[in-house]
Amino acid sequence: MKLLFHKITHWEYWPFQIVYIPIYFIWFYYSIKAKSIFFFNASNPTIKNGGFMMESKKAIYDLIPQRYYPKTELIIEGTSIEEIEKIIETSEIKYPLIAKPDIGLRGSGVKKIHTITELKDYAYKANFDYVVQDLIPYDNEVGIFYVRYPDEKTGRITGIVSKEFLIVTGDGFSSIEELIKANPRYELQLKVLKQEYGSELLEILPQGQKLNLVPYGNHARGAKFIDGSHWITPKLTATINEMCLQIPGFYFGRLDVMYNTLEELEDGKHFSIVELNGAASEPTHIYDPKHSLLFAWKELARHISYMFEISVENHKKGSPYLTHKEGMKEYRLHLEQSTKIVNF
Repeated sequence: MKLLFHKITHWEYWPFQIVYIPIYFIWFYYSIKAKSIFFFNASNPTIKNGGFMMESKKAIYDLIPQRYYPKTELIIEGTSIEEIEKIIETSEIKYPLIAKPDIGLRGSGVKKIHTITELKDYAYKANFDYVVQDLIPYDNEVGIFYVRYPDEKTGRITGIVSKEFLIVTGDGFSSIEELIKANPRYELQLKVLKQEYGSELLEILPQGQKLNLVPYGNHARGAKFIDGSHWITPKLTATINEMCLQIPGFYFGRLDVMYNTLEELEDGKHFSIVELNGAASEPTHIYDPKHSLLFAWKELARHISYMFEISVENHKKGSPYLTHKEGMKEYRLHLEQSTKIVNF
């Protein structure tokens, strides 16, 4: 009952189908103007479906200059563990590494892999293509929303979200599970954490020792999102814009970035792209607990307007919208893929 009350009184946990009710009407309006429900396809012409559904992470990484993201390799479903080991050895990816679905869903199926045994287990269970990549060595993560109109040489940052990972701190007498239960945000993840860590959650952490149980900043996996939009500066905007101009056909989306310090990030040093998300990107700074649902609706409406306007301009330049038949086919594939990932 405590957790249920927490979810009811914090809209950030509500099903997106409810949160997005007003946005559906805006989408319907823009669909009429564009004469296509699937106008988003033109928002990022080089990314499949504009990055709204069924887009490959590996295909997106391949658009980005390699120095901006960790070493990453695509593993096709059914690849033998011997072949996977060869791929990892040849690419010089080191353990621990990250494995995640090539076509993903809100952080589902993402796992930190420490040993070849864990990788075998992941490969055995995975009924989808996935990527393996180096673990990024930086402690901090932000989501930076970037928007640029096709005729502009300079884009803008429209929002920044900072992410607090699911980290517990030992007190010398409480088990990890008890530390998790002390925080409703963390306790909501307990079922999944038990599946992943098992009896390890019964261990007692020494006083002051920190343990990062989910080393990736995903809201659905327990991370706390904090609005960091006040960090937007001309210098940071110039750094992000310089990078994004090197990504062909990218105009609208969110870059999830791990970094060392904000000063170094502004200088373009010691950071790495975790993922680049396209048309389906949310301005995730809306999920800061301090923000009201009205604030979230305003920000979602603002960003969908950007996406529509960019799509229209690209469409005029020759980028097609998806036909209704193609769009519905892709949507059905998206639902099938989502079911696989959620049940992983």
